[in-house]
Amino acid sequence: MTTIPPSPSKFMTLERHISEGERAHPGATGEFSAILHSLSLAAKLVWREVTKAGLVNILGKTDRMNISGDIVKKLDEFADITIYRAMDHGGHLCVMASEENEDLLQIPEEHPQGKYVLLYDPLDGSSNIDANVTIGSIFSIFRRVTASGAGTMEDVLQPGSRQVAAGYVLYGSSMMFVYCSGHGVHGFTLDPTVGEFLLSHENIRIPDRGSIYSVNEGNYRRWGEQVRRYVDYLKEEDRATGRPYSLRYIGSLVADVHRTLLYGGIYFYPPDSRNPNGKLRLMYENNPLAFIVESAGGAASDGHGRTLDIQPTALHERSPLFLGSREEVKLVEEFLSGRR
Repeated sequence: MTTIPPSPSKFMTLERHISEGERAHPGATGEFSAILHSLSLAAKLVWREVTKAGLVNILGKTDRMNISGDIVKKLDEFADITIYRAMDHGGHLCVMASEENEDLLQIPEEHPQGKYVLLYDPLDGSSNIDANVTIGSIFSIFRRVTASGAGTMEDVLQPGSRQVAAGYVLYGSSMMFVYCSGHGVHGFTLDPTVGEFLLSHENIRIPDRGSIYSVNEGNYRRWGEQVRRYVDYLKEEDRATGRPYSLRYIGSLVADVHRTLLYGGIYFYPPDSRNPNGKLRLMYENNPLAFIVESAGGAASDGHGRTLDIQPTALHERSPLFLGSREEVKLVEEFLSGRR
């Protein structure tokens, strides 16, 4: 009898990975897996437009401003609509919410209501679109808390610790789909020759320490004294503690966090005089990225406590974010509390 050797990891597609995860839970209904499948399809459709953006009339701005006060780019709008339409009819969701829309996104009446909730930032880093810099999509999945019918604000305003899955998609020199459903963080790279996401980064683990910090240092004079002291500390030379740290800042959240996840260090967007509550959105950016980084062995904080423990009170609530290697987040909290 001929024995076929085990398949190498390059034959592990995203769909197979999701299906095998489902089989590990005998009571699974397949709904959760279907959500992830639909999200991967939506990501491919967005990627298709991103790669030809300079050739068609999809670069530039619309005449609309979103709830966060940002001018909506054409690709922003396309990604928002594409993700919603890919997810609205499967019968697995009861409600959605998008960073681009002021109110909840309800499931059309003609489609069945499901037991999950989807929150998403359709196109993070949109200010970089016209410069062809890496951008991405971010998503977060919760179980509903109401019994049935259309989803409500109660279903959406849950602390990040209740997420059942989160992930992001990178649209860069290659396209990557990174997700976590409670069993490690895994990255898949799109092979355009076959149209499949293939496992490229299995069980990602962030180093406990790092020597890279990522922040928009142009805001230095607007920060509080503790944040400025912390950054000054990182730039001091001390070989015993591995300083000075290197500054790396792309200006696209999903790209900066992805690098931090792989190499370690810390990414942060602190409060400042213009944004006293921080600039990043708790529900669409901080929570899903914190869930991923924690699942990879890192930490995420608002500067004083765990990001995933924050009880949101508004759909577009903002919060400071300090995220990355566990020891680096611990250090910044010491500075912000005055212990350093």
